[in-house]
Amino acid sequence: MDNNITCACCEKHQNAVENAMESMPQEKQIDALSAFFKMMGDPTRIKMMYIMSQGELCVQDIASALGMTKSAISHQLSGLKDSRIVKSRREGKNVFYSIDDDHVQAVLSIAMTHIQHKHTEK
Repeated sequence: MDNNITCACCEKHQNAVENAMESMPQEKQIDALSAFFKMMGDPTRIKMMYIMSQGELCVQDIASALGMTKSAISHQLSGLKDSRIVKSRREGKNVFYSIDDDHVQAVLSIAMTHIQHKHTEK
């Protein structure tokens, strides 16, 4: 496999460049996507996502499952909620957290499929 990432040709492929730039999302969307992946890019938060993919749980449940303090879990949930990756539902004095929607679950699932596929190739 060639690790050289330079192009051997000298001409600019104008049509390809124009097509690529036309499909580029707006800067605001790029920033939001980057922030989404930053939130998803933490091992603790990924574990939390997997736990919540089985259904809604309270802070104590998540803390117990991961062997962490409620305070640490609450801190992580706050960021995930602000990023609209998880949502909460109040029932009396209890607050239950779950993955916000199917899109978030799909991103997690697709990423894991990619990782599993790439690791079985080696």
